[in-house]
Amino acid sequence: MTEYGIHASHEQIPPAELLSAMVAAERAGFDVAMCSDHFSPWSARQGQSAFAWAWLGAALQATGLSFGVVNAPGQRYHPAIIAQAIGTLGAMFPGRFWAALGSGEYSNEHVTGGPWPRKEVRDARLRECVEVIRDLLDGEVVTRDGLVTVDRARLWTRPETRPPLIGAAVSVGTAERCAEWADGLVTVNAPEDHLRKMIAAYRDAGGRGPLCLQVHLSWAPTEAEAEAIAHDQWRSNVFGPPVCWDLELVEHFDVVSEHVTVEQVRRVVNVSADLERHIDWLRGYAALGFDRIYLHHVGQDLLPFIDAFGAKVLPVLR
Repeated sequence: MTEYGIHASHEQIPPAELLSAMVAAERAGFDVAMCSDHFSPWSARQGQSAFAWAWLGAALQATGLSFGVVNAPGQRYHPAIIAQAIGTLGAMFPGRFWAALGSGEYSNEHVTGGPWPRKEVRDARLRECVEVIRDLLDGEVVTRDGLVTVDRARLWTRPETRPPLIGAAVSVGTAERCAEWADGLVTVNAPEDHLRKMIAAYRDAGGRGPLCLQVHLSWAPTEAEAEAIAHDQWRSNVFGPPVCWDLELVEHFDVVSEHVTVEQVRRVVNVSADLERHIDWLRGYAALGFDRIYLHHVGQDLLPFIDAFGAKVLPVLR
């Protein structure tokens, strides 16, 4: 049976408020949770970007939910440090934490001052990082001289069971490559035909583990309110690769999205005041084979969404 969870967007909501929302989500009946891990938001209107790894310890302690995080090792984060973070959360909260690994976005990675590699280099670097993280979590002493450098690293605190390392993908090609190493796949909502192709590419290449989907949605009591929320908060997030990968600053995203319309936002966000419409969308995703579906209400006030979906959407889906 598909599990339905909530996505915690650090770029939109202050961390203490976001933590309270996760407690409310568990009480409302959400099964699982995941969060973002960025250095900056995609718009000044979003206005936040807390440190995910500090927050995750608090969220796992404050709730009984499992949590995942989408991380980009290799530039802003050294993979040995990410392995240590994964190992610590895995040891403290056995069976309740996973990490998805991807190749990153320049808007987050430029802060350390290094050049932004070409996509094929970023993909190769990610693969090296995955090997470093997995080997460290498996108890090996790791030395590496390649796209990432590691010198005699060893994790002294490790969980008994390695937390899953999930592949993060938005393209068919990336989904296929993830099958070589990942313990599952996570992606974001897209047209059903594209999602089917991604799932097929992952499974046909031998991909194992759960299929996870993050669904961007906007709900409010009226259609006009739902549209206004989505347009205000998510119009800077309508751009596909390479734009979303290669823009540098929040100000750049706000400039390029200045004339984005509500209809363009609707292509990437499920916008409706009708809870039955959201139920239909979510049933469609579940029918594709997703094991976990994480709901991301793109507004900054999560409590009305949590109350409405907890009372009237989740029971119907189950």
